Amino acid sequence: MRLIYAFIAGGLFGAGLFISGMTDTSKVQGWLDVFGNWDPTLAFVMGGAIIPMAIAWRFVPGRKPLVGGAFPTPPEPRLGRNLVLGSVMFGFGWGLAGLCPGPSIASLTYGGVNHWIFVAAMLVGMLLAPKVRSLLDSMEKSSALDTQTPAE
Repeated sequence: MRLIYAFIAGGLFGAGLFISGMTDTSKVQGWLDVFGNWDPTLAFVMGGAIIPMAIAWRFVPGRKPLVGGAFPTPPEPRLGRNLVLGSVMFGFGWGLAGLCPGPSIASLTYGGVNHWIFVAAMLVGMLLAPKVRSLLDSMEKSSALDTQTPAE
């Protein structure tokens, strides 16, 4: 039953992305072109997602999802290296290709070879991200050890 609900939710999500224009790379790049031929219509798409979700999260405490174990806990609101680097990389990919993960998968059936290349690159990035993160963490730890002065 859980897979059926996931299939229905994924289908609705993909249909919403298609109808809203989020799978049209020129529309997304038009949204990002603030100093050129700016297209503000995706603000309504974002608002149409963010506002209901903000309201829904107010009703989550003390409830259980219909399928699945538990609702995820909210992320820590702390700005850190991982959030900043991830946001910058996401923004570069979104700006260069005009796609992000959801719309790229939703447009695989009609987007052509470029969409398949984007998804392949995205999957490689997802596989490399944990390795890069652990490398950065180890560099940060060794840097912190190097800057410590011995106690007198």
